[in-house]
Amino acid sequence: LHMGKTMKEDLTVVAKYIKQLYPPEFNVFSIYAELYHNYFACQAKKSAESHLEDKDIYLLLSWVHNFYPKEMRKDHALAMELDKVKLGSLLPSSLSKELEKKYLDSEEVTVKTSLSRCLDKEIQRWKEDKEPEKLNGHFQSELLGIFVIQSIYSGQKRAEDISKAMGEELSRRLLKELPAFLRSYRDAFEDFKEKSKKHRYYKPILIANINNCWNFREYTEKYMAEKDDGKADILSTLADIENSGFDVLLQQLFAQLKPMYKKFTENKWDASSEIMNEIIKTTSKHISDFQTLKDPFYHAIVEKIHTRLVKEYIVRLLKRKVSLKTPAQQQTLAQHISKNAADLEAFCTSSGSQATWLNSALPKLAEIIRLQDLGAIKIEVATLATSYPDIRKRHLEAFLHIKANLSRSELKSILGYLADSTASTQPRAPLFSHINVS
Repeated sequence: LHMGKTMKEDLTVVAKYIKQLYPPEFNVFSIYAELYHNYFACQAKKSAESHLEDKDIYLLLSWVHNFYPKEMRKDHALAMELDKVKLGSLLPSSLSKELEKKYLDSEEVTVKTSLSRCLDKEIQRWKEDKEPEKLNGHFQSELLGIFVIQSIYSGQKRAEDISKAMGEELSRRLLKELPAFLRSYRDAFEDFKEKSKKHRYYKPILIANINNCWNFREYTEKYMAEKDDGKADILSTLADIENSGFDVLLQQLFAQLKPMYKKFTENKWDASSEIMNEIIKTTSKHISDFQTLKDPFYHAIVEKIHTRLVKEYIVRLLKRKVSLKTPAQQQTLAQHISKNAADLEAFCTSSGSQATWLNSALPKLAEIIRLQDLGAIKIEVATLATSYPDIRKRHLEAFLHIKANLSRSELKSILGYLADSTASTQPRAPLFSHINVS
């Protein structure tokens, strides 16, 4: 700092007052600048070749890449004169590269150690079985969800303050560390999930960990290129944590719903409105517990619930428990299904589901039951297959068991039409492919 200040002040005096006292060919300013630079560079080289602490390496590199070339040599009083003098860098390139490597290696180890300690502390918190903190009504872990990102970002920023190239190199290194850290985090989360089910705050801790993933997602999307191999790895690991947490949170609800859905076929759909009301009431109680999830995850879990509710209903329709011979009977069942579908859609939409792609499945199935004209049935089957291209012959055949007045040839004709219309289309979101037909 003293040398830099002295050099800057003295050269300013030379530029303003001394240079004009000599003939131009003496290049007085250049001579002074070179002498000062050589002394400064000599002292910097001595420092670089001695044993330096990390903070000293950082400071010296800051002078080499930042303060000296930008703050001093670009000073408004000196820039014009110094541009005429070829002073070079404060350090030889080889020595500068050696210091840069030392600094980057040290920063990489520091951040890696910091992340490991952070995860250890977080695991300890889980074991203490305390309710996680809340931010804007959402459970969160400030230590893991925020500190990890800050550690990586701060490391990148420090290196970037030295030079853009160093910032990019450290960023590349640290972003390689993130996938490994997240895999360790996922393994620790799985261990907690399996061994701590009796903890008082088991579910809030699960929710906090799901919420943690959002900060990592945002950071990854913002700072990693699409072609970066690590990006897919990170997003896949985060999805594992999220879906694993969702599965546990939904276990109890889905277990309670299963016997309720069986009532549809046991009662041959006679009390379907009452059964659907019971399903909605039970689901509603569980959904209220999920309000502490961050919005993207809340919408994701509600969509999972919406998908499950529709899927379980379709499963009951494919059980071959009901076979109706008259159009009037089929008309009645179609009305029941349409009413159930409307109630289900209204509930899921009001609960925050954005899975509008599910809303036409049950009404289309109801319409196939209601229709009696073979051509009209084929058209409805075609529109169903367009909306849900993962439907297969086995699904439709099981469903058409309900329409007992179809002849064998009519049934074969409808099934053949479905095979043609679904030959090459892939579903944007699976529905029927998750339904096994017994």
